[in-house]
Amino acid sequence: MQRDRKSGYKTLYDKPPLEQNLSIFGKLREGYRQFKEEFGIFLEEVREQLRNDPTLLYRLNEIDVVWRFRNNPKALDQWVTTCDSDYNEGFSTAKLELSSTGTGVFFGTINNRLPKDGKVKYAGYCNINSVPKRRSFKREVYHDWTPYTHLVLRIRGDGRCYVLNIATRGMFDLTWNDVYHYVLHTRGGPYWQYVRVPFSKFVFSSKGRLQDNQNPIDLFEVSNFGISLADDVSGHFRLEIDYIGLEFDKFHREEFAYESYNVSDIRF
Repeated sequence: MQRDRKSGYKTLYDKPPLEQNLSIFGKLREGYRQFKEEFGIFLEEVREQLRNDPTLLYRLNEIDVVWRFRNNPKALDQWVTTCDSDYNEGFSTAKLELSSTGTGVFFGTINNRLPKDGKVKYAGYCNINSVPKRRSFKREVYHDWTPYTHLVLRIRGDGRCYVLNIATRGMFDLTWNDVYHYVLHTRGGPYWQYVRVPFSKFVFSSKGRLQDNQNPIDLFEVSNFGISLADDVSGHFRLEIDYIGLEFDKFHREEFAYESYNVSDIRF
C-alpha cells in the first residue's frame, strides 16, 4: 500500500497559503477575495457551457492548442520545473522561461555526478510537468482527450532525445504512478520542428519501469503532461516550445502499436 501520490517527494506546485501570517480580519478579507474570484470563475464556466456546441468540440485535421506561451508570463504558472537537485539526488539544474520572441524555453544543465550519500544510484534528469487542471473552487479535474488521435508540438530542439510523458493518475494507489512515454528526437539548428505523435505509440510504464502488460492510454483521465530529459549525457540542453496541442485524424485507425504479454501464461 502506498501512503501518498508523490511517494514521499514534496509537491513543488502547491504554494503555502497567504493567510498563515494574517490576522483574523486579514484572513476574513483574504477568504472573501478568494471566494469572489472563484465564484467569478464558476460563472464563466457556466456561460462557456451554455455557449458550447457539442458538435464543434473538435474539427478534422485542425490543431486544438492546449498550452501556448506567446508572450504570456502567466503561461509559465501552468508548469512546474523539477530536476534531481530539487530532491538532493543530483546536481542538475533546469528552468522554464519566456524567450525574446515570446516562446517557452526549457533549458539547463544535465549533471550525471552522484551525491556521496550511498543511496542514489542514478542521477542526471530534468523535466517540466503541467500542473493539475482545476475548475472553480479548486476542483481538480482530468483532461478529456478521447476525441483526438494525435499529440502535436511545435518545437525547436538541440539534437537531444527527450521523453514525452502522459500521466493518467487514477483513484487507487496502484495507478498513481501510471505514465505513458514516447521518445522525442529533436533536430539541432535554427529550424522549427513540427512533431505529430499518435497516442497509440505511447508505451506504458509505472514508477519508471516499462510494464509487460501494455495497454492504450485512458484518454478520458489525463492528469498531467510533461517533457523529461535523462539521456545520460552531461552538458547543457535547450528546448524551445511554441505550443502543445491535439488533433483528430479520421484516417488513423491504429488502437495500440505494441504487443502485450501475460507473464503468467509464459512457460519455459
